[in-house]
Amino acid sequence: MNSSQAAPTAATPEAVFEEITGMLHAVLGEYGGVVDAGITMDTRFHDDLDLESIDLVTLGGHLQARYGERVNFAEYLAGLGLEEIIDLTVGQLVEHITGCLRAAEER
Repeated sequence: MNSSQAAPTAATPEAVFEEITGMLHAVLGEYGGVVDAGITMDTRFHDDLDLESIDLVTLGGHLQARYGERVNFAEYLAGLGLEEIIDLTVGQLVEHITGCLRAAEER
């Protein structure tokens, strides 16, 4: 048994979605009821949550703290065009994180 798996990473989309939702509540909580309407896989960071660039940086910090080197949010965003960033959904981020976690497990 591998002791490095003491805190297992659930790489299921459902588990990652729940973690991302919690992070978004932490990032946007100071804005009041912005996220109270509910976050779904189709929720867009820009249009639906009004995330600003500083909020994305903060979210990236949460992702780094949770997933470490396995998920590089800044690198992911750098690979997207401006329109793709504007249209980015929670579901797309969940897919990216899930893929990164699975790739890390396969190593």
